[in-house]
Amino acid sequence: MRIVIVGHVDHGKSTLVGRLLNDSGSLPEGRVDAIRAMSERRGMPFEWSFVMDALKAERDQGITIDSAQIWFKSALRDYVIIDAPGHKEFLKNMITGAAAAEAAVLVIDAAEGVREQSRRHGYLLHLLGLRQIAVVVNKMDLVGYDQARYDAVVAEYTDYLDGIGVTATHFVPVAAREGGNIVDRATGTMPWYGGPTVLEALDGFVPSPALDDRPLRLPVQDVYKFDERRIIVGRIESGRLAVGDTIMVSPANKTVRVRTIEHWGKGVPPVAAGTGRSVGITFDEQIFIERGDVISHAENPPVETDVFRARLFWLGRTPLTVGAGYLMKLATRQVRVTVDRIEKVIDAGSLAGADQGDRHQAVERNAVAEVVLRSRGLLALDEFRDLPNTGRFVLIEDYDTVGGGIISMDGYPDQRSAVTRKSTNITAVEHRVTAEARARRNGHTGGVLWLTGLSGAGKSTLAIELEQRLFAKGYQVFVLDGDNVRHGLNANLGFSPEDRTENIRRVGEVAALFAEAGFLVLTAFISPYRADRERARAAAGAGFHEVHVRADLDVCEGRDPKGLYAKARRGEIRDFTGIDAPYEPPAAPELVVDTGRLSIEEAVQSVMDYIERRFTITR
Repeated sequence: MRIVIVGHVDHGKSTLVGRLLNDSGSLPEGRVDAIRAMSERRGMPFEWSFVMDALKAERDQGITIDSAQIWFKSALRDYVIIDAPGHKEFLKNMITGAAAAEAAVLVIDAAEGVREQSRRHGYLLHLLGLRQIAVVVNKMDLVGYDQARYDAVVAEYTDYLDGIGVTATHFVPVAAREGGNIVDRATGTMPWYGGPTVLEALDGFVPSPALDDRPLRLPVQDVYKFDERRIIVGRIESGRLAVGDTIMVSPANKTVRVRTIEHWGKGVPPVAAGTGRSVGITFDEQIFIERGDVISHAENPPVETDVFRARLFWLGRTPLTVGAGYLMKLATRQVRVTVDRIEKVIDAGSLAGADQGDRHQAVERNAVAEVVLRSRGLLALDEFRDLPNTGRFVLIEDYDTVGGGIISMDGYPDQRSAVTRKSTNITAVEHRVTAEARARRNGHTGGVLWLTGLSGAGKSTLAIELEQRLFAKGYQVFVLDGDNVRHGLNANLGFSPEDRTENIRRVGEVAALFAEAGFLVLTAFISPYRADRERARAAAGAGFHEVHVRADLDVCEGRDPKGLYAKARRGEIRDFTGIDAPYEPPAAPELVVDTGRLSIEEAVQSVMDYIERRFTITR
């Protein structure tokens, strides 16, 4: 098990680790004597932290700069102890160490109490998905082993952890320099404490489930050519792979079978490989595959998306800003992403957070934020809570790592089904009636006016009024409304992100068919995801016109014509757009109608003028 030790600078992390290794008999023979001799030569007092602080600069300054690792063994199991730096300037190194751990020990000085870095490190452990955390209240000897002081520190930090949804596995009072409650129980100095020692707390942690039992994820590192073979190489991040398996290559959605698992040298070629193994494989047919693609079993592929939420810690010297582009490294994939939105910036010390209502445009150095990132093409990825190795990423700017985060798809759909074509052996029917002939007969071209906006913005009201007026003028016109479509064509769909995507996919295809038949189609759908609307645009081609029916959330909620916002606020409706599900406004709509500012008559007239300019033809 890999354990990371974190905490505020000078709170005694390295001392704790050094004493733990010594008292458990894990140090090589003569190591302590060598450290004592070194200390005497330098004229320095002996410090247990020198067991871990291997760098000369660390001995000189008395701080941990880099993350050091050392093997350690209890009667129960083997450990890797990762001693992470606590100083604010070395936060990146602390994150590197913590990202590789299964559990954590967070050290707090009993005399100094909870400090800024104590809170920041606690939040970052939470951000990295660590849920097993033992809090060690160190230097109890400096406060006279006072139980009241210990209880005050426990109460303060428990209150903080409650605020971020974390429950500490244990709180342990220790005197690391003296060795109390680390391996041996300090019954003489702290008889009031009846919980586990540090070593017992570590042995109480539960190992993570074996990655071999998780879904297969093999990010492609490279493609080698040997004689007539193309060997796909990479490291298995989770799951197992065997000869004969049907695998899927994402994001291209290509399915093939594994023909061989290659090996070097003599011996029988392997027929299977598990997590952590670097492998070369060949397929039963040649397909195009490149670095960054992800291999999985066909029945359990990763998510495909071009947009996702991220909980991000920012380390760049210049702020992260909305609209800025960065290079994202996700497993072996490198791709440009853009900051679509900054939804919340969080002060990890005070937990004071401001949501999107404050319209944050930047994230400063060492801040934590919830952001939305968007790429130009589809990415294959996983939610961090499902598969950490393919659910976290780093951002690069000017060859420097400036941020890292974990992926959440909350509120966003897996787009795989929307882009996968299952039908084969299909030949399109050519119509003998041309689009030009239909337009001459109708007096206008066919097309789709896609009205998008929040619930309550006025889309349906606008569409119904437009339909009546256009019909009176002789237009072939029809309204596709969200509620009406869900009574029939899409009655089998719910309101999950994936069902929302499929709802809009079907409507987009139907609207395109109406437009091809010469109709002017008015659609009134929230259609919250930009990618879904772009697929509808692709279906209708040049006849697609996006109309953003804009109204602020407070205006829409004030109208609430169907009482849906009130139900969402009470928790009776989940995944409601604008409340607990995202709405992505159009980036470049053909027309914007601000119903928060315009009257119904003015809004209708605005669209009528647009239609007559764009669709009406002279007979």
